[in-house]
Amino acid sequence: MAQDRLAQDRLSTDGPRGATAGSRCSLRIPASRRLVCDILHFDRQVPTVAHDRQMELGPIAAARQAAPLRISWPIVFMKAFALMASRHPVLRQVIMPWPWPHLYQHSEQVAVLAIRRTHEQEDWLLFGRFRQPEQRALADLQAELDHYQRAPVPEAFAQQLLLARMPLPLRRLTWNLLLKYRGGKRCRRMGTFFMTTIAGYGAEIQNPPAFHTSGLTYGPLDAGGRCRVTMVYDHRLMDGHHVGGYLAELEQELLGTVRRELQQPDRQAA
Repeated sequence: MAQDRLAQDRLSTDGPRGATAGSRCSLRIPASRRLVCDILHFDRQVPTVAHDRQMELGPIAAARQAAPLRISWPIVFMKAFALMASRHPVLRQVIMPWPWPHLYQHSEQVAVLAIRRTHEQEDWLLFGRFRQPEQRALADLQAELDHYQRAPVPEAFAQQLLLARMPLPLRRLTWNLLLKYRGGKRCRRMGTFFMTTIAGYGAEIQNPPAFHTSGLTYGPLDAGGRCRVTMVYDHRLMDGHHVGGYLAELEQELLGTVRRELQQPDRQAA
């Protein structure tokens, strides 16, 4: 009986599970949506702005198709962004409010990628972490992404499942401790930049919510190989002309270093 009541409290993508059309009921917020609610809560505390650039990515699309190993687009963009960001320390910085307002600069880059998984018959938005992506081979990064996408959810995302099931006050306290008190722990656990996309569904994200200093999203390629790439950033740390330059450098890395590695995976640049 308890399991039946729990099942009725959950929500699926089609609406409240166990509720009939026209019925009225009160349902608790399922654990699968709580992390997203938390991200939106903390996103409102960071003044982010988004700028985009139309990129000509036909050559790298062709190199990706011809590559002996399948490398997904998120990994292609992650490696290129990390290479670009490695030249700009501000992209490893974050404003920390406690114990006094100050800047913290992390020693390495940590990418966070939004990953959709199904767990206990519900859709979850979870987050994979990739340390120092600029120093790793595309094949290595792809293998880590495959693990996040295929391993049992409790194995690949144990800490996130635990956090999602905490009561709201304890969950928000945990988020605050991670985000506001220790810069090193924040960057190790939450990343120095994030990535998300729905390009696989033929759609774009205009301004993805997050609390990071910088993040990246991109849309689908059109028939001519053009792609709209968007960078969201903390306006307190940089301005639009900086981001315009970063997007231009990102396109150069995609068409240069990353394209060459796709063509010659055994000759990865150091």
